Amino acid sequence: MNKIVLIGAGSTNFGLGTIGDIFKSKILKGSTIMLHDINSNTLERAKNIAEKYKDELKLNFKIEATTNRKEALKNANYCIISIEVHPRFDLWDQDWKVPLQYGFRQVFGENGGPGGLFHSLRVTPPIIEICDDINIICPDAFVFNYSNPMQRVCQTVTTKYPKMKFVGLCHEIASMERHLPDIMETPFDNIEFKAGGLNHFSILVEAKYKDTGKDAYPIIRKKIPDYYKNYTNDHEVQSQKPGGERGVFFELFNRYNYLPITTDSHLGEYIQWAYSVADHEAIMDFYNKYRKHCLTFYETENSFKDYFDLNKKPKERIITIIEGIINNSNYEEAAVNIPNKDFIKYLPNGIVVEVPGIIGNHGVKGVKLDNYPADFASLLMNQSSVMRLTAEAILEKSKTKALKALLADPIVDNVKSAEKMLNNMIQLQYEHLSYLN
Repeated sequence: MNKIVLIGAGSTNFGLGTIGDIFKSKILKGSTIMLHDINSNTLERAKNIAEKYKDELKLNFKIEATTNRKEALKNANYCIISIEVHPRFDLWDQDWKVPLQYGFRQVFGENGGPGGLFHSLRVTPPIIEICDDINIICPDAFVFNYSNPMQRVCQTVTTKYPKMKFVGLCHEIASMERHLPDIMETPFDNIEFKAGGLNHFSILVEAKYKDTGKDAYPIIRKKIPDYYKNYTNDHEVQSQKPGGERGVFFELFNRYNYLPITTDSHLGEYIQWAYSVADHEAIMDFYNKYRKHCLTFYETENSFKDYFDLNKKPKERIITIIEGIINNSNYEEAAVNIPNKDFIKYLPNGIVVEVPGIIGNHGVKGVKLDNYPADFASLLMNQSSVMRLTAEAILEKSKTKALKALLADPIVDNVKSAEKMLNNMIQLQYEHLSYLN
């Protein structure tokens, strides 16, 4: 039987959502679901809820929980990581707002820009420690990461452990399933598409109708302006409406002629001119709703009871991927984050890219995007050195490399302010960043 370890199982959404997805899998029936978290209270709560629904649904799964990571990892076949450093939103506010005080016009501050660096410096070391244990205790396990900043976390882990079966997964690609059927006026099952780039900074590269083989991009390009012209920022009804934050989105589409996968709060983090066109009001609206959702998640069962409705589709793609590994399906997954091996020819090999992947008992093999647009790739190239330097700063515990990562970032345009900001953030987040020397 398989053992699936959820690391960060007590966190909002991830733990219960993933457990609910496992419950829906007939292939994983009988598996052990090991829950691990460093917070014993949230861990116990997640275990109790999982046990309650397992019993109500009369399912054949074994649920265990422990705060001892080494114990949790014994005999693991699959490890799924989704962690954050507490207090998440207080620290995120610093990542976002402190750089603005130094004159750096960054957007959102979670994954890219100065805020993305500080987030990476804080959250990646504990993920490296997790992978240190995996490398010793269960080196053959398949490891999947959901933690942001996805680009830089995955870059750091794969730099240290190039042979680890480590893959980053993000749900942003689901936007294609929500929107393409409406735009193309056909069921999703009749759509073949490929997307790629960097995580949170990727585009739809090609799309066609399976039944006719017809190229759909001319139709997509024609319909996008009208499809999104009355966009809404109500993320709670994202499945019915396109969603907000389309300032940077439209600027990229209009100038590069390719459909971005995600919206301003992510796209805008990587581009030096993004602040001037970003939909800041919609971004703040999303952030406030997301923060409230996370902080009040356990106040009512309505937040998570749908996770355990066996008639609903799985929340994330991870279970389909695990099933594909077990069955050696060799199917194509739409988006995985893995080191580049000529998958996008314009980016250096070894830099973690987001591309389609073939899933089988070998794990995940990337798919080459032969017709990737060179002009859009020029924007991605600006991030490759930032990713490399961030990884080296973490692994070498180097303040000098951290500063170089800032100076390589397109958002940063003042060397003196960058150095002062770095020193200030190390003091503000000393508990987490004092390892830099």
